[in-house]
Amino acid sequence: MMNPRNALNFSGGPGALPENVLREVQQAIVEVPEVGLSVLGISHRSDWFAAVVAELEDNIRSLLGVGRDYHVLFLQGGATQQFSMVPMSLLPPDGEPADYLHTGYWSGKVLPAARREGPIRVAWSGERDGFSHLPSDDTLALNESAPYLHYVSNETVEGLQFHRVLGQDNVLRICDMSSDFLSRPVDAQRFGLIYAHAQKNIGPAGVTVVVVRDDLLENAPEDLPDFLDYRSQARAHSILNTPPVFSIYVVLLVTRWLMHDVGGLAAMDAINRQKAERLYGVLDASDGFFRGHAAERDRSLMNVAFNLPDEALEQRFLADAEAAGLSGLKGHRAIGGLRASIYNAVTLDAVEQLADFMDQFRGAQRRPVRSISARG
Repeated sequence: MMNPRNALNFSGGPGALPENVLREVQQAIVEVPEVGLSVLGISHRSDWFAAVVAELEDNIRSLLGVGRDYHVLFLQGGATQQFSMVPMSLLPPDGEPADYLHTGYWSGKVLPAARREGPIRVAWSGERDGFSHLPSDDTLALNESAPYLHYVSNETVEGLQFHRVLGQDNVLRICDMSSDFLSRPVDAQRFGLIYAHAQKNIGPAGVTVVVVRDDLLENAPEDLPDFLDYRSQARAHSILNTPPVFSIYVVLLVTRWLMHDVGGLAAMDAINRQKAERLYGVLDASDGFFRGHAAERDRSLMNVAFNLPDEALEQRFLADAEAAGLSGLKGHRAIGGLRASIYNAVTLDAVEQLADFMDQFRGAQRRPVRSISARG
């Protein structure tokens, strides 16, 4: 049985891992059965690790439904490194600006990194409204001559998620899917490049997955450092230097779990929708006691961000939750409040326990909600 603290981990990242994967990792730290050595001490130049990388590349292609015209890379530096690598490779220094969407905390982090590499244009920003909603198609004025469109599919901090593919097919799409990668089916062939660091949904920190279409690399500058050149990384099958063997192995185990235990991304999506519906149902039925951050149509299936009527109640909620074994519910420092991250490995049973706790906490408060003024 899983350690209850692991089972009730609602952290925004590093996120929870499946119980089966944790048990396999526990064994592998002592000894990988087919090798007889700890995964922490196996050479990255070994035949075993080359097979791990090859299988993981194939698993991700299979889950996403893309062919071998897409490279699957396992890089270091987190999504933060991709903020620079993408424009270094794909943004012409003297051409049209690339379109970027500013939909929350993490997409805001991308902008200064991209600007250092060339011209970009913020095609839409939700900053004025506190990043409480995402743009509709009729509010987006995208440049059909842009070299690419960049957006974040799921804003982890604010709990906002796009439930459609943005833009036109004649403009290259680049997407940071760090917090919803492999959580649902995605029409991956409509994207030129997808990147996702592991520690939200698919593994521990230390590795970032990049899925990039072959033809995008043809016109990349020739003077890029090898480490920051997708072509060099692809030729080396992500073993250009010493890679994070342990983190990559754990991601492999997660993809096996998704494929064989869960039954694929459609099955995972159905489970994730059940979990999200349960928690948002608690928010909607609370008469304003729990107040969601995101507009209803843009609610994330991965991160449920919310507030209570005042900060004192939020602190009491967090203390009582910790005492009940529920962890990771503090909101991001950028916006405060509370947040339940319900990534793939968080079970429906765990979400039920959180929902019951929220109902009980609300019922235990003696002051009527209407007598408490809302914060601005």
